[in-house]
Formats: sequence, C-alpha cells, structure tokens
Amino acid sequence: MLQMEYLQRVRKLIDDLESRSAKQTEAAAEAIVNALVAGNEFYISSLGHGNDGDLLHRAGGLVAAQPFSFSFNIRDGSERDRPREKPYDTGLEAARVAVRGSHMRAGDCIILGSVSGRSTAPVSLAIAAGEIGATTIGVTALEYSSQIAAIHSSGKKLGEVCDIVIDNCVPYGDASMEVPGLSEQAVPLSGVATIMTCWMICTEVIEKLLARGVEPSYYISVNRPDGPQFNEKMQEQFKRQGY
Repeated sequence: MLQMEYLQRVRKLIDDLESRSAKQTEAAAEAIVNALVAGNEFYISSLGHGNDGDLLHRAGGLVAAQPFSFSFNIRDGSERDRPREKPYDTGLEAARVAVRGSHMRAGDCIILGSVSGRSTAPVSLAIAAGEIGATTIGVTALEYSSQIAAIHSSGKKLGEVCDIVIDNCVPYGDASMEVPGLSEQAVPLSGVATIMTCWMICTEVIEKLLARGVEPSYYISVNRPDGPQFNEKMQEQFKRQGY
C-alpha cells in the first residue's frame, strides 16, 4: 500500500537526519543555551512548510521559545508604477525595520526555515537579524537548494546567510514518492522533516541546560487538570531565570 511506502520514506528521512544533521542541531542547541543563560532570547520565525506553531506554547515544549513575525501595510494612494532612483528591496527593508523595532537584540538566537532556501522573506529576516548581532539558525534542504538559483536581491539563499545551517534532508522538489500513474513525484516530506529537526534542537537544549545543573522551563498540556497551574509556575520561573 502506498501509505506504507510513505512511512518507509519517513523512516529513511529519520535515518538521514541522524547521520547528516545531528551535529548541526547540537551546534544550534549549544548556541541557544549560551544565549539563554546569558540573559538573551530564543525566537522561532515562520518555518516555511514546517508549522512553527508546533513549537510554541506546546505541551512538552520550552517556555523560552518565543514567536517572531511581522507585517506591514502601506496605503499611499498611487497606482502608477514609477521607477526608483536607486534599487530598493522592500522585503529586506521591512525586515530591518521589524528587527530594529522589536525586542530582538545582539546575542539572541532565531530559527528560520525555507525548504528551497530561496524564499525571500526568511532570507531578508536572516540578514536583518544578523546585522544586529543575533545568531541565525537556518533549516533548509541543502540538496534541493544547491540545484536552484537565488531570487533574493542579495543573490543569496538561506543557507548562505545564516550562522548555523541545518539540512532537513528533503529531496529536490520536496515530493518524495514515485507513484504509478503520475508523471511527477508526490507527497512532500518538508513539514515533518522541519518539525523533527526543530524538536531535535529543543531536545538538546533541555539536555544541555540540565547538564549545567539548571532546570529549563517547559509546558505540560493545558488540558490536564494540573496543566494551567503547572504552566503558570513555569512561566514565572522563566521570567526569573530566562530559560
């Protein structure tokens, strides 16, 4: 059955993440732990096809994981397309305004994602965050990214602008299965791959904090009878210690 073939493909993906990406996820976790114990922040931005909400305010997840997103709306009344005197990347400049106007500071860490690596929004955010001294952690598919051209104004892809780059081991084009009757591969892997990668990082963060003799603040399910009280206690702990 095709669903069983898909599960086999996911099992291979897990093996690939273990053999090809574990060193990078450990490096990312070390950077995050160093940031947190120094009083800095840990941000998670949009992860492309990975659901960043899976990592935020989640049972078993870290209280330290904070969202980072932004949007701008401009209403200027003009419908004419007039050339600028100088080239101007609206997305990059918006990211710079967002970063400088936010609580992000030098020494913070932020995870960003793009399967292909060429999506302009995460590239812009990685550049803007790096400019203020934040550590940028990019999750991307290196095999896929290596076979396509950049479309960002910088001429770079996510893996070329981040401090730590983690391969989520997704194949070219993301779809993973040859299906009889279809001319192209079907069924993507990037969602499960990116989320597993990020939970590998969070697992290492927990382990590394405990190895330093400190307890990380974490959530349990709010639907447990003791959940709200436990989580409130953890949030207060996080405010005191920063991790």
